[in-house]
Amino acid sequence: MPHNLSTWLAVLTTVAMLLIYETAQFLMSRRNPAAVSRTAHARLRELWFLSVSRQPGSEILAVQALRNSLMSAAMLASTAVLGLMGTVTLAAPSLNATFGAAATGIPQLTPRMTLELVLMVLLFASLVASAMAIRYYNHVSFIGSIPVGSPEREQWQHTGTIYVRRAGVMYSWALRHLILVAPVLASLLHPFAGPPASAAVVALLYAFDRFERK
Repeated sequence: MPHNLSTWLAVLTTVAMLLIYETAQFLMSRRNPAAVSRTAHARLRELWFLSVSRQPGSEILAVQALRNSLMSAAMLASTAVLGLMGTVTLAAPSLNATFGAAATGIPQLTPRMTLELVLMVLLFASLVASAMAIRYYNHVSFIGSIPVGSPEREQWQHTGTIYVRRAGVMYSWALRHLILVAPVLASLLHPFAGPPASAAVVALLYAFDRFERK
C-alpha cells in the first residue's frame, strides 16, 4: 500500500464515513426512537416479553424463542473471535515494525497499520457485544421459564423486561460491527476501494435503519 497523502485521505475517508453515519443514527435514535429500527425493535422485544408474561403456559414458547436468539448471538461471538484472531495474526508483522520503530524513537504508523487497528477494534467490539447479548439472553431465559403468575415471576418481571431489551441492543451492535468490517477489508485490499465500499455499506444500513410502521 503506497504511503502517501492520497492513501491517507482514502483511509481516513473510509473510516470517517462510517463514524459520521453511526453518530447521526445515534442522535436520530435519541430524537425520534420510533423512526429508527434498533430502538423500535428494542421496544418490540419489551412488549413481546410483557405479552408472554401475561399468558399462562407460554413459558416453553418464551424459552425456545430466547434460546434461538442466544444461539444466534453465540454464532456472532464465534465469528468475531475467529476474525479477531486472524486479524491479529496478519497484523503481527505491522505491529512488530511499528513497535520496533517506536523503540528507536521514530514510530511508523502507516495507513495499513491504521486499518488493521480499526479492524481489530470493530471485531473486538462485536465480540464484547455478542458476549453481553449471550449473558442477558441467558438470564432472561431463566426468568421466562418461571411459571406465569407466580410470586417469583412477578418479582423478576421488570428485570426480565430490561434484560430482553439490552440483549437485543447488544445483538444489534454486534451484528453492525461485523457489517462495518467490510469497508475496512476493502480498504486493506486497496485504499481507494474503501470510500465506495463505505458508501455502499452506509446506503445498505440506512435502508435497514429506517423504520416505518405500516
